[in-house]
Amino acid sequence: MSDVTSNIPTEATEDSSTEVKTFFDKYFVNQISFPASQVDAVVGFFLKRGFGEEAARSTGIVLMNQAKVDNINVFKLLDSLKGLNDVQLSTIVSQVLNSYREKTSILGFKFTSDNDALESRNIKP
Repeated sequence: MSDVTSNIPTEATEDSSTEVKTFFDKYFVNQISFPASQVDAVVGFFLKRGFGEEAARSTGIVLMNQAKVDNINVFKLLDSLKGLNDVQLSTIVSQVLNSYREKTSILGFKFTSDNDALESRNIKP
């Protein structure tokens, strides 16, 4: 085979994937570490509240990150969450998780009303 040579200079082409490649090349650069006692306490808290193993870990990591950003002791944060019922805890956890999610995807929750619209209207005798 013969080598093909050209007198046309080669230019570095920048396609649409360049920005994506640059983003993902830097995605795991920042490492975050927490003491094992904090991780165990946070994961254990959510496991006792009925969360699954993976959900407890991922929720715990997000809460520990937020506590680190807000300069709050994680154990104080857990103490403040102990007095909440399951619905209140789910509401707070979904709000915190939504702050870490992409804006195109959010977690939602629905409050159901016990009042029936037909029964709750005023009826004059």
